[in-house]
Amino acid sequence: MEEIAVHQQNTFRIEAVRAQFPALQKAGSFIFMDNAAGAQIPQSVLDAVTTHLTDFNVQRGGRYGRSVRVDQSVATARESVAILINAYRPEEICFGMNATSFIRLVSLGIGQMLSDRDEIVVTDMDHDANIATWLALAPSGVKIKWWRMREDGNLHVDDLRPLVSDRTRLVACAVAAHAIGSIVDVASVAEIAHAAGAELFLDCVHYGPHALIDVQAWGCDYLVCSGYKNFSPHMGFLWGRYDALKRLPTFREDFIPDEPPYKVEAGTFIYENVSGMDAAVRYLESVGRGFAPSNNRTRRDNIVAGMGAIRDYEILLAREMLRVLKGCGATVYGIADESRIQERVPTFMFNIGTLSPQMIVEEMASREIGIRDGHMYAPRLMNRLGLSMDSGAIRVSLVHYNTVEEIGRFEEALREISRRT
Repeated sequence: MEEIAVHQQNTFRIEAVRAQFPALQKAGSFIFMDNAAGAQIPQSVLDAVTTHLTDFNVQRGGRYGRSVRVDQSVATARESVAILINAYRPEEICFGMNATSFIRLVSLGIGQMLSDRDEIVVTDMDHDANIATWLALAPSGVKIKWWRMREDGNLHVDDLRPLVSDRTRLVACAVAAHAIGSIVDVASVAEIAHAAGAELFLDCVHYGPHALIDVQAWGCDYLVCSGYKNFSPHMGFLWGRYDALKRLPTFREDFIPDEPPYKVEAGTFIYENVSGMDAAVRYLESVGRGFAPSNNRTRRDNIVAGMGAIRDYEILLAREMLRVLKGCGATVYGIADESRIQERVPTFMFNIGTLSPQMIVEEMASREIGIRDGHMYAPRLMNRLGLSMDSGAIRVSLVHYNTVEEIGRFEEALREISRRT
């Protein structure tokens, strides 16, 4: 796979990045700014999926060569994802359909282990998948505590402390808000939860493509992520501390070992997409090879360097998009203070006066710019912001293959639409 080249000054070579993505080459004038709903994939990821389907599209667990290769590819992908998130061991990585199904799997297990710890803390900033799954445990006796977003567009750990006690079983929150882009100080959340004897469950789906994941540094107990936002096909993975997964009650057939990851991976999952996830991790490593120190580099070193470079470049994009939205008179929900730009990823939810979000998004579509409107699967957040579920707001979401020039086209279109109406 071609490495991503960089200038000697370690600037981000966006042209080299974009050349890796076939969809961008085929898109013509279309601009992908709906990446929070799913990112495009590099050629190397497409090749990995195709190779699986053409060379060893069989069931794993057999003694013949093609079946053995499936086992090998799953094991290789497990190791790659473990490196991506800095897991303690590859066996902590469990593959499956999507993040939502894994949140539900863990919630059902937690619901069977409550005892005197019957309180779960959730937020009003998260995707409903990381709220409704825990609310569904009410018939099991769970009591819900709400950690609420402040007016400044983020969660504050000082507001969490009084909610956590010796009755807290778990705190569930996102690392980055999928709708408004705010980043949560999850390492501090883990300290507060663990000091009370509780666990921390993280939804990392939206944070994954934007910055470095480090479960060891964060101190969390569970984490879910989805491939489709992380430059991979549709699939998901669950990470959990090995001892936590070991004791988690799960459904499994009698012949399945009562050990992670096997006890979590019920049934057959999409092996070709797991191969794609492996290739996506290696793509991110290729970004980092131009930035990491030259001596004794590990795969993790390349991931750290690559995600650091992506984060720095996306800060530039975020500043530019925030400037554009403010210049167009938008109401930006979440963090809108440029001095706090480090507290967000380049995902922005906004409205323009009384203009219909649907109308603006349709007008953008007619100009070959793909963005999104609606409630963003976050009814509690819509209520918190005083927005209707029917109309909601507009979301523009960037990743590291977007450009400042694309933001310029977006600005021109938004100003024109605002004037015409």
